[in-house]
Amino acid sequence: MSGAGRGPVLQVALNGARGAGDGAAVPLSPADLAESALAAVAAGAGEVLVHPRTPCGRESLSPRVVGPLLTELRGAGVRVPVAVPAGVAAEPDPAGRLERVRSWAVLPDRAVVPFADPGAEVLGRALLERGVAVDAVVPLGGGAGPEPLARFLAWSPPVPGRVRLVAELAEADPALVAGMRWLPPVPLVLYGRDGAAWPVLRLAARCGAGARTGVAEVLSLPDGRPARSNAELVAAALGLWEEARASR
Repeated sequence: MSGAGRGPVLQVALNGARGAGDGAAVPLSPADLAESALAAVAAGAGEVLVHPRTPCGRESLSPRVVGPLLTELRGAGVRVPVAVPAGVAAEPDPAGRLERVRSWAVLPDRAVVPFADPGAEVLGRALLERGVAVDAVVPLGGGAGPEPLARFLAWSPPVPGRVRLVAELAEADPALVAGMRWLPPVPLVLYGRDGAAWPVLRLAARCGAGARTGVAEVLSLPDGRPARSNAELVAAALGLWEEARASR
């Protein structure tokens, strides 16, 4: 799997909502995140997703938090695209999210915009206008309603070539993906969390979609052993990816 624009991508999600209580595999400080990103890229990740956090551990879209973290990663030698989330966990107020992303002095390559959040369409447009590509996240299955996907379909982004659809699957149901064949021709990334993580990754490989792994999504390897690092998860994901492609 390769970076964006060169076929399906494997994105490593470095931290997400995890904290120190989730084990030593979760990087916490900017320096630890940079080290984890470099190791994951060396293991084969084509992109990095990182949740910027304040020193107290709160997720933030503040330019005083996002900028230094991006600078740390790039200064350490992370040369693949770096994404950050732009959702309610970091800033509950839609107007506040817009204000934050418009004030960024250091820009990520991509931003993750959950289309279940109010104001997602306006936020996505503002990011694209700033030159930041958009990962539009929609949940599928597990009782998720149709509204986020409907909102994405009704959206008219100013730069459609810079938009990717990221589907969070509650389970590895091929019917969920088969039902997406009529969607606009945008790149597709599939991922699941915890028990769904590895089955969904196999499904992504079989359908030629991109995928996501990392301690933000799953803390154990496919055989159930606790993962020691993001790099170990990436290596396991690539192994499963090749097995799934070979069995198609």
